[in-house]
Amino acid sequence: MILPAFGIVSAIIPTFARKPLFGYASMVYATASIAFLSFIVWAHHMFTVGMPIAGELFFMYATMLIAVPTGVKVFNWITTMFRGSMTFETPMLFSIAFVILFTIGGFSGLMLAIAPADFQYHDTYFVVAHFHYVLVPGAIFSIFAGVYYWLPKWCGNMYDERLGKAHFWLSFVGLNVTFFPMHFVGLAGMPRRIPDYALQFADFNQIASMGAFLFGFSQVFFLFIVIKTIRGGKQATDEVWENPEGLEWTIPSPAPYHTFTTPPAVK
Repeated sequence: MILPAFGIVSAIIPTFARKPLFGYASMVYATASIAFLSFIVWAHHMFTVGMPIAGELFFMYATMLIAVPTGVKVFNWITTMFRGSMTFETPMLFSIAFVILFTIGGFSGLMLAIAPADFQYHDTYFVVAHFHYVLVPGAIFSIFAGVYYWLPKWCGNMYDERLGKAHFWLSFVGLNVTFFPMHFVGLAGMPRRIPDYALQFADFNQIASMGAFLFGFSQVFFLFIVIKTIRGGKQATDEVWENPEGLEWTIPSPAPYHTFTTPPAVK
């Protein structure tokens, strides 16, 4: 889910920054590097099983190495936005939040990559916090960004921008209220996969539960926005956004059943 998310955000940010994607070739090589390295880091989940020191060192360094191409991608996105003529429609808000929150998850991932430290973090709620700061922005926020970006093209109607931004802020606040406190309870020693927890963790768990309900409600709100847009709204133009890149923006909204009767000219 993460690699397609990179592609979605790499399509959206240049549109609303009104600049071409910075370092396109480096972005491609960074994505390929992440895809390759992801096959050889699997044992970073297993530092505590008693593997040899050589194995721990290999998987520790391989995991830390992934930070290099990931940093290249973050640099590409930030440099694309730098001095751009940016606007902040809902797809761009979700894309920016993706970059920020995914980077936070990456930093905690570097902490977990250090084998001696992982002996302390392992199987605690710190791992839950890290995992969700990577996966929720990485998968869910990028999906939201993609839906808002292409929904007018899919159904021919523009979504309500005010409702879209309300959904973004509800999701953004709900996510952070849910998962950020888990860093603290994890560092304090609260283990994963338990039916109950010690009393000293109650306050942070209560905060996380309130955030989870808020985050869950915001997705029901998102479903309402999608259905409302499909049922009607302002007619979307062919381009939808200002000077977007891609062949899909050269055809009517919604797209006809047979997209191109003749092969398009790709320049």
